Amino acid sequence: MFHSYAAIGDSFTEGVGDELPDGSVRGWADFVAMGLAIAAREPVGYANLAIRGRKLGPIVDEQLETAIALRPEVISFNGGGNDMLRPRMPEERVADRFRQAVHRIRDEGIHVLMLSGANPTDHLPLGRVFDARGVRLTAALGDLAELDGVTFVDNFNDRGLRDIRYWSPDKLHLNSLGHARVASNVLTAIGVATPEEWGVAEVAAAPPGPRSRNTATYYREFVLPWIGRRLTGRSSGDGRTAKRPTLEPLAPDAAH
Repeated sequence: MFHSYAAIGDSFTEGVGDELPDGSVRGWADFVAMGLAIAAREPVGYANLAIRGRKLGPIVDEQLETAIALRPEVISFNGGGNDMLRPRMPEERVADRFRQAVHRIRDEGIHVLMLSGANPTDHLPLGRVFDARGVRLTAALGDLAELDGVTFVDNFNDRGLRDIRYWSPDKLHLNSLGHARVASNVLTAIGVATPEEWGVAEVAAAPPGPRSRNTATYYREFVLPWIGRRLTGRSSGDGRTAKRPTLEPLAPDAAH
């Protein structure tokens, strides 16, 4: 049982797609912290340093040492999704940086929750290209799962998670159902029960959603703005800071 947890990554870990009424985002890492607090029946320290739009390099450069300095018992690490969406992806360099980060966390005696991101490629333009990159990156890092002190949660190959019911309108980020399913994958991997009130099992047992179609409205609202940011060198994370930069206690009552 872990009693302190820090998360690093990009929009996947920040929780984009799982928006709350006040405009903040929640996401799977928040759910994991809630699950830990409920299982422990006492407060759990939780920090989330993830910032949307970050490629793997900036995640490692800006977040890794800060997370280690918090001295949590476990750090979750995911990255590379934004690298895969670029026209060219230096796959060996990305894999090497990921590998170095995992070893750096282990060297500090901190348990590593190593996650692959959920796979949105069934619903995206050029999805086959991005899917192939994700398959190769996940396979290249598979040996890390055999290391002591590492728990690998392979969301990329969770076929059920590809269902459109788990994705937000931009089809790139998970919605609240998708984030809850990823959290369930994580909790199951570390031997912690998923709270029944999250409804993960019921959603998984329901019929799949309709076939995804990319309309002109979809391209206008989501694809073109994304292309515009790439052409101008902007990121959705520009000017943003971590939503939970220190280990703050999360009590079981608050988690429920």
